[in-house]
Amino acid sequence: MEERGGPWVQVASGRKFWPLDPRVEEIHLGDIAHSLAHLCRFGGHTSTFYSVAQHSVQVSLLVPPKHALWALLHDSAEAYLGDMTSPLKEWNQLYSLWEEQILRTIAQRFGLPWPMPPEVHQADRILLITEARDFMGDPDWASALGTHLGIKPLLLPLDPLPPLTARAMFLARFSELV
Repeated sequence: MEERGGPWVQVASGRKFWPLDPRVEEIHLGDIAHSLAHLCRFGGHTSTFYSVAQHSVQVSLLVPPKHALWALLHDSAEAYLGDMTSPLKEWNQLYSLWEEQILRTIAQRFGLPWPMPPEVHQADRILLITEARDFMGDPDWASALGTHLGIKPLLLPLDPLPPLTARAMFLARFSELV
């Protein structure tokens, strides 16, 4: 086995993952599902726990079927890097480069085209506005953000799930799509 240097993280399965040197064979759906189910949206600044895994499933339900797998996996690099709030991502170009490198590797692993389809980004924005309305302390902020982006939230409120349920839902949605 090849000896590798550099920083690595231990993932849920117990394997090592080198975020600065991602490899297709080191991407495992179970690790992604577990991590995203335990990561909270908005850097944890929500009124209740709402996972990135549940968010990803919701995004996958909003896009045309041909983009649903990409939508499900659109935040999967966060399983290996952790989440960074969007305003900070805009200022941290190094994080963005690492995130893109891991996402490219994930796309290759699951046979997805590069780049991510714009329909996924649009659905992600719809969920952002909906989640801000449902889980952040200032609904006026969510409304103003939606107006600024020209996006309306989903009509029905989201019902947050506990991590193990969100993980199972993520894995079940993946099974539906492959």
